[in-house]
Amino acid sequence: MKKIGFVFSSAPHGSASGREGLDAVLSTSSYSDTLSLFFVGDGVMQLIKGQSPESVLCRDYISTFKMLSLCDVEEIYVCSLSLEERGLEGTSMIIDADIKTPQEIGELLCHCDRLVQF
Repeated sequence: MKKIGFVFSSAPHGSASGREGLDAVLSTSSYSDTLSLFFVGDGVMQLIKGQSPESVLCRDYISTFKMLSLCDVEEIYVCSLSLEERGLEGTSMIIDADIKTPQEIGELLCHCDRLVQF
């Protein structure tokens, strides 16, 4: 089976892409067990705990990331440089994820047969 990589690169709540990406991951996990998730750029903010999306009149989909463990999605990577550039290093995340350098993320992306970006 082909390995699919989902790349989250946009901030939460500014558009629907984060929510749509999460929906796509959860749907695809029913059919494939070879998924990897990558959070880069502003996408790292998708995983930050303690967000208040209702204050900007958005739905709280961030807590749905906890469903990933129930769907056996275990390969979750966050870019260390993206965290650092946004002053988020050491910030609590909603799920467990491996923090990787941009070079390591690049190598992992090369192992994916297909990439989908949100």
